This record gives sequence, C-alpha cells and structure tokens, in this order.
Amino acid sequence: MSDIAETFAPPYYAVIFTSLRTDGDHGYAEMSRKMDDLAKEQNGYLGIEAAREDLGITVSYWKDLESIKKWHDGAEHRLAQSKGYETWYKSFKVRICRVERDYEFER
Repeated sequence: MSDIAETFAPPYYAVIFTSLRTDGDHGYAEMSRKMDDLAKEQNGYLGIEAAREDLGITVSYWKDLESIKKWHDGAEHRLAQSKGYETWYKSFKVRICRVERDYEFER
C-alpha cells in the first residue's frame, strides 16, 4: 500500500476513511490485509493509498457509487466494520467524494 494508486481518467470516486485506533492490534493487521485483498477483487475497485501515525488515513478509489455501496454492504466487509466498532477504533469518519480532476508528477 505504499505506492500511489493508479486510477483512470476522472470522474471517479474516492472513499476517505480517517480513524483513531484503540491500543493494541487485536487482529487488526490481519483483517486489514484481508480487506485489501478482497477489495482488489471487487468490480469497480481502482486502488488504495494509506498512511498511519496517530491518525490513520485510507483513501480507496472506485469507478462509481454503486461499486462503493456493494463493497460497503458485502458480508466480509460488514464483519470487519463490526470489529471496528467493537474493538479497533476510538473514532472514525468516512467521506465519499467525486474526483473531477487529477494530475500527477513523476521524476
């Protein structure tokens, strides 16, 4: 997850998940890897970028709102969400945005 995600020409959508974690792992790292692998299999998935210090920020990119809804409503993702509420997060916020324009630089 350390690379910049390759997306296609806008418009597309970004789901920005910002979180503060509880202390300890409690299976979080394993579930995070599982969710990353599962997301890659989903129709409409374009990529992901993540960073964590005290504040975690994960941005996933999607073709359309329907793809985001299907991901959100999937059984395995629902299980991860439940663990998040119960164990892993002190707080979080989700923002869903339409990307109208992007540009890049590469040396």
